[in-house]
This record gives sequence, C-alpha cells and structure tokens, in this order.
Amino acid sequence: MSDKVNKIVLAYSGGLDTSVILKWLKETYKADVVAYIADVGQGEELEEARVKAMKTGACEAVVLDLKEEFTRDFVFPAMRANAIYEGSYLLGTSVARPIIAKGQIEVMRQTGGDAVAHGATGKGNDQVRFEMTCMAMEPGVKIIAPWRDPQWTLNTREKMVAYAKEHGIPVPVTAKKPYSSDRNLLHISFEGGILEDPWNAPPDDMFVLSVSPMQAPDTPTFVEVDFEAGWPVAVDGERLSPAALLAKLNALGGANGVGRVDLVENRFVGMKSRGVYETPGGTILYAAHRAVESLTMDREVMLQRDQLSPKIAQLIYNGFWYSPEMEALTAFVDKSQENVTGTARVRLYKGNCDIVGRRAEKTLYDPQISTFEEDEGAYNQSDATGFIRLNALRLRVRNRAGFFKG
Repeated sequence: MSDKVNKIVLAYSGGLDTSVILKWLKETYKADVVAYIADVGQGEELEEARVKAMKTGACEAVVLDLKEEFTRDFVFPAMRANAIYEGSYLLGTSVARPIIAKGQIEVMRQTGGDAVAHGATGKGNDQVRFEMTCMAMEPGVKIIAPWRDPQWTLNTREKMVAYAKEHGIPVPVTAKKPYSSDRNLLHISFEGGILEDPWNAPPDDMFVLSVSPMQAPDTPTFVEVDFEAGWPVAVDGERLSPAALLAKLNALGGANGVGRVDLVENRFVGMKSRGVYETPGGTILYAAHRAVESLTMDREVMLQRDQLSPKIAQLIYNGFWYSPEMEALTAFVDKSQENVTGTARVRLYKGNCDIVGRRAEKTLYDPQISTFEEDEGAYNQSDATGFIRLNALRLRVRNRAGFFKG
C-alpha cells in the first residue's frame, strides 16, 4: 500500500476529541474522512453525531447499529467464559473495542477507504485493542493514531477547544466533568481527573446507570434468568433478544444499586490505572450463569474452565479477541457449556446480587445422594474409608521418609 492516503475512516463519537481529529486529519493528510459511528448502546443521539460529522467536514457519515451483535457475539461469550479481569472487572470497555474495530474495517471496505484512524491516546489500552483487531482483519491496513503522530500538537483540552473554535466546531457549553467516561450496553466507565488519586472516593453525582446502594429501595427485587447451553435467553419467563435482555437487567440492577466497582488495574502498556465501573446487568448475568453452572457442570470441567478464565480475561483486556489462542479457548468454553441449561433466581437488594434459587432439568445435583437424612442405600458411607486412605498414601509415605515438618 502506498504512503499516500486518499480516504480515512475515523472511529467517530461526536465529542470534542474526535470532532477535532476529523478536521485535523483533513488538514494534515489532505484526504477525505469518513466518520464511522458504532452504536454499541451508548445511549446517545447518534443522528446528532452524524449531522455534526458532516458539518465538521466528513465526506460521509456511517452509523452501524451493533447492539445485538455486540451483546450476542461479545458480551455473552465473555460471560460464558466467566472472564473477569483481576478479580473484579467485567471487561465492559475491553469487550466493546473489537466489534467497533471490526465494523470500522467493514466500513473502510464498503467506502473504498485506504486507512483507519482512532482517537485513543498512546497511554491506554484502547489503542492496542483497536489496532490489533484492525490488523487481524486487514493485515496491510494503514492506521493513523493522531495522539502518537509527531504532527499532532493538540495534546491538551485547552488546545483542542481553541482549535475547535478556530474551525467552527461546536464546543459544549457545559462545564467539563472532572473525569472522563465511556459507555456501552454492558457498562459505563469513569477514569482520569479527580479519580487519578486512588484515595478520592467517586462523587455521588457521577454514576449514571445505578442509584446509590444507600438510596436503593428498602425491599428486594427478585429476578429469574433462563439459560440455554450457557446463553441467556429470558428474564422472568419473557424471551428477549440479547440486547433487550441485557437492557432489562441493566434497569433492574441499576434500580437496586447493583454493579458498582472501584479498582486499580494493570494496563497492558505497563502502568496502573484507577477505574470506576457500573455494570448492573452484567453483574446479574455473571452471578445467575454461575448458579446454573453449579447444577449442570461436571466438577473437573468446571475446574478446567475456571483455570482458563483469567487467561481469557487477559486476552480480552489486552486486545487479543481475534487471536488463535482465543479461538482455541473459546472452543473449550463452548463445549463446557453444552449442558448449562436452567434458571437462576436472583435477589437484588441495596447493591447486593445474591443467588437464592437455581434449577435445571438435567441437573447433576442428586438430593438422594447428598442428603444428610436416610439415603436408602444411594451412597455407601463405608466406601469413604478406602477413598481417604488411598488419597493419604503419598502423605504417609512422605512422613515415613522424614520429609514432613509439621
């Protein structure tokens, strides 16, 4: 591919950063710019962003509705893998980046573009996630990352605002929030600004998807989630599309203060970063799914899957969704989920998400065997004597050899 760029497809949100970048790309590269707007459930007026892109100088603005695909093909597979990064983060931003980048490559092909661009900074994870996906799908693609471009000088908000005013780009008149946020159908994240001090508590008025647990209703909400082969299919008996199901759980969880997480995480580029997240629907899904698994998954299969879960989470976080190792691990997860069909009943109360019931037609839980009452010969307790002695054999031998230091 030649160095000359004629048409650039920019991942565009309509905010200050990408609006400035759109104009900057046109000026710097003397190229047409297609504004690509991915709808992953951010809850914004995307038609307004499309119109703004055209007024800012885009030769074309393309809006893709990716909500169903995002939930079905990205959110749900991560949940089935029990992928949780560093014990707390349900990967709300991480899991959205590959589908956004995938759509960007598709738009580039459709519009005859010869380069893609994004507004991610050189310090964050998103630059890696976007570009890894783009190169996996289109190995020779030219990627323009203005924040890493030596020609880029607009490295503060003040400089961006001045540039925007100079070029007639509308700048919001509302006061700047002392943090940044990013939203999709799975979650909303907050970072930067006052949150950079990990001792500072998040301000009460920052949260969007959830009420404060202290202000949540004084009576619990009960919700039932149905799964088929590990896939969520219904809430309270009502079958819903993936995006509609997640949206409903977001509303139920948010109303009860469920899903808030405040953590310091390890970014792929090497630094630590403090992030605050709201993931109400995802929190319910992970808990409900695990409850159905507890009835239907074989012990050793569950152990093996759980050992793989942190690796899968790391791959998603680091941008390797379209890697061969992710493909292989996903195949194992798919196999492990074949019998995960059933219903979990969840109690939502003041920030808590508790399992209070689970059922499955093909359950491995046999009350006749596990009962503490008369089991009518279903389990011979004397069998445990030999079982224990055989498992203790290596411990006894170790003691006799003088290795035991207890």
